[in-house]
Amino acid sequence: MKPLPHHYRVRATASVEGSVALTAEGLPGLESDAPAEFDGPGDRWSPEALLTASVLSCFVLSFRAVTQASRFEWTALDCETVGSLERVDGVQRFTKFDLRATLDLPVGSDAAKAERLLDKAKQLCLITNSLKAECRLEREVRER
Repeated sequence: MKPLPHHYRVRATASVEGSVALTAEGLPGLESDAPAEFDGPGDRWSPEALLTASVLSCFVLSFRAVTQASRFEWTALDCETVGSLERVDGVQRFTKFDLRATLDLPVGSDAAKAERLLDKAKQLCLITNSLKAECRLEREVRER
């Protein structure tokens, strides 16, 4: 890892109506718009979906890092996250992210260690550590 602080620059361009074009150096562009829940078209990534995706992506990448550091072998990880947006004290905000992770291991693996590593990845996720919202993890470990 490079020394901190790290800085991430993203540019948004928009007109009076339509989607927002998001760009960052070296990355493919992305179109964003309001979700259907906010009367948007619902056919593009929204800020709400992007935040939820960030939580999930960070969890998966954190899991990869902890398993590499632990030299722990696994074969597949399937995850889903539901972010809950609510009104709290007159302000709309995400109150929780429910993560569901299904981890496939080679036969004969240490399932208890796998569960500990999933928990550690959740604890190390810098995105959820940066948010007020609660992050809950439901995990299933299978040998295949």
